[in-house]
Amino acid sequence: MANYAWVLEVRPGYEEEYLKRHDEIWPDMLETLQVAGIRNYNIFRHGLTLFGYFETDDLDKARAHLKDCPVNARWGQWMAPIMKVEVDPTTSFPYLLPLQFHMD
Repeated sequence: MANYAWVLEVRPGYEEEYLKRHDEIWPDMLETLQVAGIRNYNIFRHGLTLFGYFETDDLDKARAHLKDCPVNARWGQWMAPIMKVEVDPTTSFPYLLPLQFHMD
């Protein structure tokens, strides 16, 4: 199982709304992530910076599923006004961070 991370931003003034939307995450969005093969998904916030961490056995499968999933598209549209998201045009997925260190 491989692990991945990304960094995005909450727009200023939307910190509480971001948290509220994730506290009330749609059940079908959770199911979408599970079907995509994403596990152990965590998002941390420092100021306006969001740090996401997740694990998956097949990143390409996860990306492909999310790219074509209408639930994920609706979630992205709903979150767009409160977030700054940079998407890699070659993958249609947020830029992933290169691993710098791993400790077992």
